[in-house]
Amino acid sequence: MTYSETRPWAKAIKEAVLSKRMPPWFADPHYGEFSNDLSLNAHEIRTLTAWVDGGSHEGKASGAPKASVALADGWRIPKPDVVFQLPEEIHVPASGVVNYMFVAVPTGFTEDRWVEMAEVRPTNRSVVHHAIVYVLDDSGFLDVGQYLAGYAPGAAPQQWQPGQARLIKAGSKLIFQLHYTTNGKPAADRTQLGLIFAKQPAKERVVAMAVTNHWFTLPAGAPDVQVDARLTIGEPMSLLGLRPHMHLRGKSFEFRAVFPDGTAQVLLRVPRYDFHWQTYYSLKAPLALPRGTRIECTAHFDNSPNNPNDPDPKVNVAWGEQSWDEMMVGWIDVAVPAKSSRPNAPVGISFPARRDGNTSARSFGPGLTSR
Repeated sequence: MTYSETRPWAKAIKEAVLSKRMPPWFADPHYGEFSNDLSLNAHEIRTLTAWVDGGSHEGKASGAPKASVALADGWRIPKPDVVFQLPEEIHVPASGVVNYMFVAVPTGFTEDRWVEMAEVRPTNRSVVHHAIVYVLDDSGFLDVGQYLAGYAPGAAPQQWQPGQARLIKAGSKLIFQLHYTTNGKPAADRTQLGLIFAKQPAKERVVAMAVTNHWFTLPAGAPDVQVDARLTIGEPMSLLGLRPHMHLRGKSFEFRAVFPDGTAQVLLRVPRYDFHWQTYYSLKAPLALPRGTRIECTAHFDNSPNNPNDPDPKVNVAWGEQSWDEMMVGWIDVAVPAKSSRPNAPVGISFPARRDGNTSARSFGPGLTSR
């Protein structure tokens, strides 16, 4: 934040910027344009490295611009219209494995509410691996709810363009999915969810879909294992954003759209996936997805000793909830008309039907077809 704080880190800053470890932005610049792009351009990188190579001098304080960064104290969204919190503290032990927890919190809403901003905020981030909040209403199938918002290190609050919002139907419950990890000390957490309601009628409903493959195994020692998943769009919609999700063996991830006329487009390519930054990539402009468009995802995993993050390269690894297991999920946010004929079904998870690496999208919700 100040020169005196920065100067001792000058050489480390140069190395991090040149290697593109910082800022934390992992999209291949050849594919897609994103409104939340954190990367530095070539001129900015040259300026930083020249400053370091030139001795990292302070310059004239009189010519310095005013500080423009304000660190968030509390909520990163404006003051929420309503805050939901876990009914009581969750106590996390000092050691051991903590299984996923699911806590239902009633909304008490007597009418449908449209949400334009949402933030999940743990009260003790040191033990919260991630927290996801789903909306479950009477249309929920097998308790599969609609994704509302989530927290993971590096993730930003959810907010959408004017006229776009997520829907919480009257009488819905919020399902908090909580993943805690121990760190050597007993701890307690009471995660919160803050919501800001749309002030104008929503024109488009934002819904989440997951393109995922549960049926894979990463052989012990394998340095490059490919896993694929896909789903087919059953009604016209607009693509708003994408987020790849894997665990510690994740190596790279790619989203593609194959349109009904056979043309294909790479939507996002992440050549160096980093589990420690759960980055959401927001499109600079929505992309129209006609009915029949196929969303394809390809992930690569490194389960070898060459991967410094690998918990144990000597074991075969399959799908699982804990970080030493693996996942393959391509989350996408799409917009459908607010008065869509099927706006209330839970959009979410596509379940591949076979174990041979060929996946088929069998999903619940608007716009998906079973294959």
